[in-house]
Amino acid sequence: MPLPLPPLFAAWRQSLRAGYAWKSLRGDLSAGLTVGIIAIPLAMALAIAVGVAPQHGLYTVLVAAPLIALCGGSRFNVSGPTAAFVVILLPITQQFGLGGLLLCTLMAGLILIALGLLRAGRLIEFIPYPVTLGFTAGIGIVIATLQLKDLFGLSLAAQPHNYVEQLSLLLHSLPSLQVGDSLVAVVCLAVLVLWPRWVPRVPGHLAALAVGAGLALLLERAGLPVATLGERFSYHLDGIEYPGIPPFLPSLAWPWQLSGADGQPLQLSFELIRQLLAPAFAIAMLGAIESLLCAVVADGMTGSKHDPNGELIGQGIGNLVAPFFGGITATAAIARSAANVRAGACSPLAAIIHAGVVLIAILYLAPLFSYLPMAALAALLLIVAWNMSEARHVQHTLRIAPRSDVLVLLTCLILTVLFDMVLAVGVGLLLAAGLFIKRMSDLTDTAALPKHFHHALSDLPEHVLVYAIRGPLFFGAAEKALSVLRRLSPGVQVVIVDISAVPLLDMTALAALANVLRDYRAQGVGLVLSGPTAQVRLQLRRAGIQRVDGQLAYVRDLPQARVKALRWAGGSKT
Repeated sequence: MPLPLPPLFAAWRQSLRAGYAWKSLRGDLSAGLTVGIIAIPLAMALAIAVGVAPQHGLYTVLVAAPLIALCGGSRFNVSGPTAAFVVILLPITQQFGLGGLLLCTLMAGLILIALGLLRAGRLIEFIPYPVTLGFTAGIGIVIATLQLKDLFGLSLAAQPHNYVEQLSLLLHSLPSLQVGDSLVAVVCLAVLVLWPRWVPRVPGHLAALAVGAGLALLLERAGLPVATLGERFSYHLDGIEYPGIPPFLPSLAWPWQLSGADGQPLQLSFELIRQLLAPAFAIAMLGAIESLLCAVVADGMTGSKHDPNGELIGQGIGNLVAPFFGGITATAAIARSAANVRAGACSPLAAIIHAGVVLIAILYLAPLFSYLPMAALAALLLIVAWNMSEARHVQHTLRIAPRSDVLVLLTCLILTVLFDMVLAVGVGLLLAAGLFIKRMSDLTDTAALPKHFHHALSDLPEHVLVYAIRGPLFFGAAEKALSVLRRLSPGVQVVIVDISAVPLLDMTALAALANVLRDYRAQGVGLVLSGPTAQVRLQLRRAGIQRVDGQLAYVRDLPQARVKALRWAGGSKT
C-alpha cells in the first residue's frame, strides 16, 4: 500500500478551490499591508526579548512567514516571532548564544516536519484547556516581568536565570529608575489602550511608537535621557560601526558557525545536539500548539477548515530554513492572524505580502528604527503579555471550573512562572491525565441486583447471586470493580454478572477477570458473564475466557444465563 503524499500547499489548494478573483487580491493586499505594519515593531521587540539583536526578528518574518504560508495548511495564519516563545528561547540564548538558538530552531523545524508526516496534527486536541490556559497565562506574567527593566530604564547588575531572582533584582534596582523612560512608557501604554477605541482602522502599535519616538526627542532636549534602539544595538559594515539595525538583507550562514554565549563560534558536536534536544522538542510542541490553535481561531472567524498536518509541515519548513538566514523561531500568531482576517485576507498571499512589507522596511526604513525608545517597545510587549495572559478567561475558569481543573490550571501557571514551560506542560498533562482516570474510575461500579430487579431473576435459588457492572473496565477501575465479586457469602455456587453496560476492557481488566475465574474455580463457584457487547465478547474470546473445566464463563443473554446457572448449580428448573 503506497504511503500518502505529504499535505504540502494545502492552504493554497483550498484557496483556489474556493475561487480567487480581483476582489480576493485586493483583500490580500490590504491585509498584507496592515499586518506587515503591525509585525515590524513586534518582530523587533520580541527578538530583543529573547536576547538577540532586533534585526533577527525581522529576518524571521522575511524568511519563515512566506515559506510557512506557501507550504502550510491554514489560509489565514500569519507566522513570525511570538511572545509565547520568550520563556523558552531566552534561556537558550543565555546559555548557548545566537548560534545555539538558531541551531535549536532548526532542530525544532525537523521535529515539526516529522510530526506532520506522522499525521500527529490531531493529537494536539488532547491537550486539556486548563493546561493551555495555565501555561499561556504564566508566559504572559513572565514576559510582563521581563519588560519592567526597559519600561523604567532600570540598570540591572546581573542577568538573573529564574523568576524569584529576577523579581529580587528588579526591586533592588528601583533607585536607578529613569524619569524619561518611565514617561515614554506611560504615554505609550495610554496610546496602546485608548487608540483602538478612537481610530480602530489605524494600528495602535504604529501610533504608540510614533508618539513615543517624538516624546523621546523632546525629553532628550529637556535633559531627560531616554534609551533608544540605536544606543543599545549596532552593526558593523566595512569596519565601521553604525547604530541600529543593518539596512540590507541577511546572508546565508551555517547556524553552528555563529557565536555562542562566550562570543566564540559553536563547535557542532553530539553533546551540543543532546543538550539542545529537549528545548528543541519544547519549541516544536509549543509551536504546534500555537499554530494549530491559531488556525482553529481563524477557522471560527471565516468558516474555513485548515489541514493540521499540512500546517505542521509548513511550520517545520519555515523553522528549518529561517535559521540559515538569521531567523529565530516562528509560529502562527493569533493577534496577527485575527488582524489578517479582519483586514480582508482571502488566501496565504496576504502573509507573503506582509513579509514583503517587512522587506521594504529593512531596506528603506532601518535608519529610522534607531530612534525607537526601548521603553516604547517594552510597553508594546507589556500589552502583548496582558492579552496573552487572558486574565478574564483565567478568572472565569477559576470561578466556574471543577476543583480538579482549577488545580491543573494553577499548577501549570505557577510552574511556568517559577521554573519553565516544559516542566509546567509535562506536570499539567500528567495531573490532568491522572484526574481524568480518577473521574472515569468513579463512573465504574459493581452492584448486587436484588431478585425483584427483573422478572428473569425472580425464581433464582438462594445460592445464585447476580451483579451488574456499569462503566469501562480499564486499569484505573478494573480492580475496584471486580474486587466486589471476590466477597462471596458461604453457600454461593453460581455468580451471574451482567456486563451489558461495560463498553470496553483493557488488558488489566482481562487479567483481573482471569484471577477472579481462577479463584472461583478453586472454590467450586461458577461465573456467568451476561450480555457482553460484540467488542467485549471478541476480547473475552481472544483472552480464552469461554469455558473453564466445563463451566460456562459467559453467555449471550440473561435468561439463558439463568437457565445455565440453575442447571450447573443443581437447581430444579432446566
